[in-house]
Amino acid sequence: MSRPEPALCSVLGDGIVLLLHIQPRASKNEICGIQDNALKVRLTSPPVDGAANKLCREFLADLFSVPKSAVEIVSGETSRHKRVRVNGDPDRLKQLFDRITRQA
Repeated sequence: MSRPEPALCSVLGDGIVLLLHIQPRASKNEICGIQDNALKVRLTSPPVDGAANKLCREFLADLFSVPKSAVEIVSGETSRHKRVRVNGDPDRLKQLFDRITRQA
């Protein structure tokens, strides 16, 4: 019996948790679709000394209009596959996520 795929975005308490697939060293920062049951995010920084993680948090903070401190990497600090929590109004964040995925 196979397990169901985890949701790309789940509401959890006072925020949302996103499943991300990060592509470092891209030509620009952007959301570019869904890959391996995760939202694919291209980032310009290299995956060296936490630079891509920092840019990932900054990019998501801008995207969701929340402070940088409201974005935390829950798991996958050293992996391309990450679980990221965005704190804020879960309904507003979920609506923004739905809009973002429709445009990607």
